[in-house]
Order: sequence, then structure tokens, then C-alpha cells
Amino acid sequence: MPEWKNCTEIQISILSGGITNKLYRVYSEKGDLAVRIYGDKTELFINRDYEAESIKRASEIGISPGIMKYIPRLNVTIIEYITHSYTLKNPDFLKEELREKIVNPIRRLHKSDIVFPKIFHPMNEIMKMAAILAGLNVEYPEFDVKGTIERLKKLYKKINILESSFTACHNDLLAENFILVKNGYEDMYREPLYIIDWEYAGMAPRYYDVADMFQEILVERGIEKSFVDCYCEGHDYEKTLYFIDMFKPFPDIYWFLWSLIQQNISTIQFDFYNYGKVKYENAQKNLQFVKDEYSVEL
Repeated sequence: MPEWKNCTEIQISILSGGITNKLYRVYSEKGDLAVRIYGDKTELFINRDYEAESIKRASEIGISPGIMKYIPRLNVTIIEYITHSYTLKNPDFLKEELREKIVNPIRRLHKSDIVFPKIFHPMNEIMKMAAILAGLNVEYPEFDVKGTIERLKKLYKKINILESSFTACHNDLLAENFILVKNGYEDMYREPLYIIDWEYAGMAPRYYDVADMFQEILVERGIEKSFVDCYCEGHDYEKTLYFIDMFKPFPDIYWFLWSLIQQNISTIQFDFYNYGKVKYENAQKNLQFVKDEYSVEL
């Protein structure tokens, strides 16, 4: 950052929560930044040019903090750090007073006219992950990967969402990717809540995006329905809930495969195996739910 060369003091601290990249907060009298140093071999499934462009476009509509610098030759992306903020945790999604604040940027993203450079077909992305895992020449016989993917193919055919209806989506809406401006500091920022980490962003079925969030926060059914009702604003509630339910197994298998890949390539200390195992088990439960709730034979 040559713009900072005359700073009298620069404070650097480690940001917790990242399991793909190394994250730092860098603060000086000239500003507050979040610096991401890409994790090992993340280029296998992340296009950093696409990510940087997605951050730029999302920030233009006030959903993401702004991108300050993109330096691919150094494996670094630098974005604005929301100084007076709180990173959401799963229990925060139970708070009714936060529901509209959480839903609003998601709804705005899906209704926006912005176009992300990546096309994110959930079934195609799962197949890509499966191919990467197969290329690592590791075996996990305790998981029926092949059989589960075949069931997902049948379900994806049943869903039949056309690419022409895809919208801009984040595709990684876990709690820690929601940044809430603290009370008393709202006037300092354009929005009360921002979404970060756009590595997997792309044009996708909007129902997949919400299904991914539900499979991350794991709230009970009544809370899910409250989120869907808030998201729909009185329009197409039953249809929206149906398609979100149908998509639920897909993000779990995507992140399950991602976890097994990370287990073999990442140097970050994290229990990727058991993280992925939980995702796999949740996917099996949701495949059964789809069969029981909507009489879909898989």
C-alpha cells in the first residue's frame, strides 16, 4: 500500500473465522482494511478475477464493503473493513428484530440487475468438486458419493430451473459472512448490514442461495418459514419455500466435497473431515425430507 507509506503507526491483527484463507485487519490513520491472503491451491475452485469483479459489483449496490485493492500476483485482496461492526453467529438468526436486516441485502441482490461473471449451476459445480476430489486419488468408502450424486441429478432434473432465470447470488451465506453495524454507528455507513466473502458468487438459482443459508444456520422449521415469508414480501411464498426445500441437499454435498478436498490440500488447522461429514449427513436427511414432503422419488 504505497498510499500508506507515510503512516506513523500501522496496527495489524489476525481475523478469526476463515477456513480457506488467512485474514488480517490492517489499521492506520488513513483507514481500516481487511486483507485476505489466499489459501493453498484455492485456485482449484476459485477464480479470483471473478471474485474481485463480484465484490466490486455488489459494493456498487451497497451490499458488500468496497474493494480497495486486488493484487493477484501477491495472492491478495484488500477490502474496506467495517470498523464498528459485529460478525453474526448462528443464534443471531433466531432474533426477530434482525430478520429484515439479514434478508434485505439478499433480496436486493436477487432482485438487482447486476451480472456476475461466473455461472454457478449447482449440479455442475458439484460435479466439478467431485472431479477435483477424484483427481486427488483419495478414497472415502464410508460415504456414498457416487450414489448421492446420482440422486441429486434426478432431483436437479425435477427442479428444472432454467439458466435464463438465474440471478446474482452469493452462494456462501454462512452467519460469519454477515457484518452488522453496531448500534450508534449507523450514520457512519451506507447500510446497516453488509455481506462479505464473495469467492463463490455467481449467477445461480436464487432458491439455492437461501437454501445454502438455511443449511449453514440450521434453525428450526418455523424460523425458516419466517425468513421465507420476510423474503417474499407477500408474493409466491409456497413456490419459493418449495424450491428452497428442493435445493437444500445441493449446498451440503457441495461443501461436503469441498471439505474433503481441503482435508487433502489445506495447511490451515481445521477439522475439515468432520465438518464435511456433518454436511453429508444433513444432505441425506434433506433428500429424505424431499421424498417424504413432496413425494419425489430419488
